[in-house]
Amino acid sequence: MKLKTIVTAILAAASTAVQAGNPVINGWYADPEGVVWKGRYWLFPTYSAPYDEQLFFDAFSSKDLVKWKKHPQVLKAADVSWARRAMWAPAVVEKDGRYYLFFSANDVHEGETGGIGVAVSKKPQGPYKDALGKPLIQRIVNGAQPIDQYVFRDDDGQYYMYYGGWGHCNVVRLSDDLLSLVPFADGDLFKEVTPENYVEGPFMLKRDGKYYFMWSEGGWGGPNYCVSYAISDSPLGPFRRIGKILEQDPQIATGAGHHSVIRGRGADEWFIVYHRRPLGETEANHRVTCIDRLLFDADGYILPVKMTP
Repeated sequence: MKLKTIVTAILAAASTAVQAGNPVINGWYADPEGVVWKGRYWLFPTYSAPYDEQLFFDAFSSKDLVKWKKHPQVLKAADVSWARRAMWAPAVVEKDGRYYLFFSANDVHEGETGGIGVAVSKKPQGPYKDALGKPLIQRIVNGAQPIDQYVFRDDDGQYYMYYGGWGHCNVVRLSDDLLSLVPFADGDLFKEVTPENYVEGPFMLKRDGKYYFMWSEGGWGGPNYCVSYAISDSPLGPFRRIGKILEQDPQIATGAGHHSVIRGRGADEWFIVYHRRPLGETEANHRVTCIDRLLFDADGYILPVKMTP
């Protein structure tokens, strides 16, 4: 057996190891953003409920990915003057001792108030306060509904935000204070980077100098929701689809998607944080947050994720 085949088999077997048992937190939660700050793991998920009840964000923290502490209602619609319903898909970053929580609100359509907002706190557990009093992005640009934002810091210190629903994805550059957009070198504020089969839920990971762009495909309320990826030499792409890395397992769960990735404490150790629907559940909002290992083969490709109970 070739060495590459042996290594791949070992890694695939390792991916079945249970880190904390799934789901990792109690309750219906989706679209989880996972981050690591000062050696502590944090989860910022969507409260998975009908749009008119989806009006706050809870956060969770852990020292070991096993025991999680709940930090309730770190941001509420009542504290965002323009948010009236459907708050989801938080994205959080720390910069210069302040914590920035980007979020989607109102399920906005053309001509409506809503889109992507940003709230700020001095503590990771909040409370977060609306920083602008209006959406950061409200317009429909390149056909992309302004939702499902992910903020990525490149090695040169530049912050990019990838976002978009309705089958289109844009990337923008954020200002140094993270509260406005700045143009690219050619003067454009928005660049479309939509890969094949893209639906929503973009995420960016940089590893060994390569940009791993990931996204969700399929309908979020159905069993076939899944995650695919591309690899590029640039944060702006092009992003050519390689294939699926996370999808339903008829023995474990359905509707697996809208993920993020966190780095563990080991060398080249990564975890995928995602939501899925327990077997037997058909209600669209009955989604739970789970964590499993994300592994790479010897050539840098992502191995299919083995969901664990």
